[in-house]
Amino acid sequence: MPFQSPITVQKALENIHERRYLLPSIQREFVWSTDQIERLFDSLLRGYPIGSFLFWEVKREHAKDYQFYEFIRTFHARDSRHNPKADLTGSEGLTAILDGQQRLTALYIGLRGTYASKMLHKRWSADESFPTRRLYLNLLTPLDTFDKRYDFRFLTEAASQAPEFGAHWFPVHKVLDFTGPKDIHSYLVKNHLMETDFPGTCLFELHEAVTKKLLITAFNEEEQDLDKVLDIFIRVNSGGTPLSYSDLLLSIATAQWKTRDARENIHALVDELNRIGQGFAFDKDFVLKACLVLAGIQDIRFKVANFNGKNMEIIEAQWPRIAKALRLAVSLVASFGFNHFTLTSNNAVIPIALYLLKRDLPTNFIEAQAHHADRQLIRHWLIVGLTKGLFGAQGDMVLNVLRSAIEESQELFPVEGISSRLLRINRSPRFEREEIEELLAGKYGQRQTFSTLALLYPSLDLRNLFHQDHIHAQSLFTKKKLVANGVPEESVGVFRELADLVPNLQLLEGVPNEEKSSQLFENWIEKKCPDEDERRRFRQLHFIPDEPLSLAGFEVFFRERRNMMMDRLSEILAPSDRHSGARNIAGHR
Repeated sequence: MPFQSPITVQKALENIHERRYLLPSIQREFVWSTDQIERLFDSLLRGYPIGSFLFWEVKREHAKDYQFYEFIRTFHARDSRHNPKADLTGSEGLTAILDGQQRLTALYIGLRGTYASKMLHKRWSADESFPTRRLYLNLLTPLDTFDKRYDFRFLTEAASQAPEFGAHWFPVHKVLDFTGPKDIHSYLVKNHLMETDFPGTCLFELHEAVTKKLLITAFNEEEQDLDKVLDIFIRVNSGGTPLSYSDLLLSIATAQWKTRDARENIHALVDELNRIGQGFAFDKDFVLKACLVLAGIQDIRFKVANFNGKNMEIIEAQWPRIAKALRLAVSLVASFGFNHFTLTSNNAVIPIALYLLKRDLPTNFIEAQAHHADRQLIRHWLIVGLTKGLFGAQGDMVLNVLRSAIEESQELFPVEGISSRLLRINRSPRFEREEIEELLAGKYGQRQTFSTLALLYPSLDLRNLFHQDHIHAQSLFTKKKLVANGVPEESVGVFRELADLVPNLQLLEGVPNEEKSSQLFENWIEKKCPDEDERRRFRQLHFIPDEPLSLAGFEVFFRERRNMMMDRLSEILAPSDRHSGARNIAGHR
């Protein structure tokens, strides 16, 4: 394997910009954070080596045999995180990067691009949640921390120009505009940075590191057989943490598919699934696992051997049906009120997708009255499975068991078959009393709390936006307000401990919940349900005990409502017949 003559960082960036450096389809996408990029530039400025690279010289006659991608130029966590396909029209051959993509992309973004990640606690759909940032270097104050000497940061232009004591933020990309010491000196004088040596030292060293030093050293692989190149790629990338196992498996699938681009199709499907309903958090691992299950591959473990040519041929042939089933399954789960936060196991969707694929059910399955009973079975099974944690340990064994039951079914979703098979592997869907008590000890804001409440509200159409609402408003549980409403001081601590637990929570549509706000519950229910019959129906739906509803009576209210919920959950999850596991999953039909 010949050694390439070393080049400068600037020359490497030119090769990326002019599309002489490309990425083979077996490469994963850019995954580095801003902190990792900042650390790379800190190493660069401190004169540390940034590692060697492995390039693949693809000859002209072979360039169009494979799929290649361009580097990310401007990273946007929502809108621009996938590498664009490369146009090889007129290609005279190219250099594909087998090892070093993350570092080269980081250098390009730091010196020529931008990085836009979502701000904390901001909406994913809002453009302003993703401010565009460039890399800057503080020329006034070194960090001198344990692991970083130079203060590199990704900042918005406005933040970089805001007055800040001890900071002058130099836009790192401007170092490429300097032709030599004269330009650097002019910048220092113009910006009044001549009082100490530090600013000048930073700029001179950065300019040298980027434009003068031959830091990009690489081995060149000239093999043209993709199978052999893939073997090299695996050897280089599977020995440590830089490449995740699922990245490797996706790379192998991409190399094996013949008529479709696995990487492009799988990433596009993940994005599509995550936009359904209120949004989900599926990833390529989920889709790859679903492919193994839905395509009927016998061994569904994440092993390189299971992503062989034969299996990938089967999956590629079935891809349109697999993708359709996954879209429908996720849409169905969204109609049950689940989203990225409340769906505690993504793999719970896979058996639903398999059932929909096997039955070849239409896209109107979600709304059609003819399928109402089937939907209810799936909904209840999903909620119970999530609540029980069926997809935790031994997840592959559980998926195989569910697949067998679904493949043998002839009519509606096979709740009874699933339940009996789970019992055989000691994964009983039945709940013991202690487990139900644990569900009722769930807290507001916990992921599983929605599933517990959904079990208690089987008749609600959760396609509408329902909130987890405190029956007695959370804002009332301050010491001052409790005492003002007649609660003895010695009981305040107990009241506050109970306030966020399930027996004080209900599912309430968004608008009524907003109207309810911080009102006393006894006042609000009188306004919402002025008619006695209407008030009685509300009590029955929401398990409201026939007790005084004042805040002072909260402890009694909590105890009685917990008992009502306990009785109902016991009916659903722990039927008296200890061999009625199937009825347990199905609920009362």
